[in-house]
Amino acid sequence: MRRSVFVTGIGTDVGKTIASAILCQRTGADYWKPIQSGGLEDNTDRETLKHLITNTKTKFHNESYLLNKPFSPHLAAIHDSVTIEINRIKIPTTSNNLIIEGAGGIMVPISEDKYMIDLIQYLNVEVVIVSKNYLGSINHTLMTIDLLKSRNIPIAGIIFNDDDFGDNIQFISNSTQINIIGHIKREKIITPLIIQEYALSFNFEFI
Repeated sequence: MRRSVFVTGIGTDVGKTIASAILCQRTGADYWKPIQSGGLEDNTDRETLKHLITNTKTKFHNESYLLNKPFSPHLAAIHDSVTIEINRIKIPTTSNNLIIEGAGGIMVPISEDKYMIDLIQYLNVEVVIVSKNYLGSINHTLMTIDLLKSRNIPIAGIIFNDDDFGDNIQFISNSTQINIIGHIKREKIITPLIIQEYALSFNFEFI
């Protein structure tokens, strides 16, 4: 049975794209980012993953919404005179498992009355949370977990990104009993080889 997992973060710029690349490399799953805000002239996240993933199984599906400005999706959509409608976002047709990358955290607005968590619930998928180390990250991680649980959205695990977590990882693990998938260290540059190395060490499989 095909399985889809939604990669979300405890905020913006926490490492969701790199985490998604590692998960795709490890499992051979397809990749899809429903909403891309900004980066259209340089590189979308889909194009970034194409350069990082070396397995021959992963396919890269087109976005449902491509927005020009690197803003919150609801604001980027306003600038493009577009309204993001959740019911127009459909999981791509594939016989493969699927990694779905979100934009920002779960309460990022995608329209006047819908948030990223509403899209997750609409797609009926489980979640992988990416947590980055900064002052307040424990609070943001635990709030993200609690809000997902309040919607009965299953959590497949947590990926930690960045160095100097100290006891944070152990504290969050003990507090939540959620699977720790892996820990991405601070890298000077992300290359396909580095993605391969992390893929070998991560604790995640599609079953």
